[in-house]
Amino acid sequence: MSGTHPFRALRARPLWIANGVITGVLALLFAVFYVGANIDPVGHMKELPVGLVNADTGTAAGGKQVNLGAQITEAVKRSTASGDKIDWKVMGEKQMKEELGEGKLFGALVVPADFTSSITALTGTAPTGTPVRPTLTVLTNQSAGSLGSGLARTATTQAAANASLQVGKELIAHAGPVQAKLPAAARLLLADPATVTVEDGHPLDSHSGLGLTAFYYALTLVVVGMLSANVISGQVDHALGYTHNDMGPLRLHRPLIRATRVQTLAISSTVLAGLSLLMGTLVMAGAVGIMGMDASHLALLWLYSVCAIAVSGIGALTLLAVFGTPGMLVVTLVFIGMAVPTAGATTPIEALPGFYRFLAEFEPLRQITGGVRSILYYGAQGDAGLTRGWVMMAAGFMAAVLFGFGVLGWYDRKGLHRIPAETKAEKNAVPA
Repeated sequence: MSGTHPFRALRARPLWIANGVITGVLALLFAVFYVGANIDPVGHMKELPVGLVNADTGTAAGGKQVNLGAQITEAVKRSTASGDKIDWKVMGEKQMKEELGEGKLFGALVVPADFTSSITALTGTAPTGTPVRPTLTVLTNQSAGSLGSGLARTATTQAAANASLQVGKELIAHAGPVQAKLPAAARLLLADPATVTVEDGHPLDSHSGLGLTAFYYALTLVVVGMLSANVISGQVDHALGYTHNDMGPLRLHRPLIRATRVQTLAISSTVLAGLSLLMGTLVMAGAVGIMGMDASHLALLWLYSVCAIAVSGIGALTLLAVFGTPGMLVVTLVFIGMAVPTAGATTPIEALPGFYRFLAEFEPLRQITGGVRSILYYGAQGDAGLTRGWVMMAAGFMAAVLFGFGVLGWYDRKGLHRIPAETKAEKNAVPA
């Protein structure tokens, strides 16, 4: 037994240097991933998809057919022509409703059917009727993400207001002598002919967290899978006798059962896959049954939950097995550090810097969130993210299996066992 006092370990420089490097890098990376991704969403916004619908039927004025709705939509596109922050998608009302209901649009601007007739009534060129100021409707879509919907709402409202003023200038220029005969109130309306209102384009149920329950549910699945992998990895090591298991003041130890690295990963993965049935059931029971989260397609949600936990957990087990002790840091970065900012749930992908958009293409949380969002908000439509979620989970599972068993198989072939086999001399050695 050594006579060295345990606190002398604090004087060991490698203890401070190694831990300082690891914790310092971890702190820096989390700051970069979390703060860097969300520090300027408006500045980084590029091609945020917003629908632009001209439902105006036009009217006959001055001996010709006029459609001021077309002028409004052109003015809206010109108002943001200097940049590429908004991707205006000109479409019909039916397509707009479908894409709002699939999460493909963060909002929309709708020009009403009576837009031209209402405006021409202000100039006195309409046959009959009381002048009514037409309304441009801005539709939001919180189901696609609260922040993204808010960005779309702000940009669309501003573009609609600017377009109304632009069309007003053109109307005044063409009104000529007629303008002087109009009442003062009518002239003011003519200068800014349209009013802008905001409505919910794809209403959600009250217990949908303003469109965030899908993200938090998916995050729960990933975290449960990741943490369960850490627990199961340790318990399998204990069951095989490779590690002690401390239970308070008690230290439990089992006889060593030699297993290759491949065998150990196979055992851990089997346990995790089996327990994912339990974990997926309890996650869903807690969120839907106990907390009252709005959800439909419950059977599909359960299956998706089980598979998401299993894939996340097996992926984490693979990293733990390949990298050993540093594996938990790698798991934390992959499944949490890089995943949360790139999930597209808080900040839309279109408002992230380029590097984070690249990460979002394969980060597991984003793919799982898309599938959960489709099940909860969009009637489990494949085009709304469910198909991509299944495909990417399958791809992630295959990548984890190939990478994990491939690298561990190489470790085994090279004789890099966790506990080297005893040599003949060691077996025959007589204890002192």
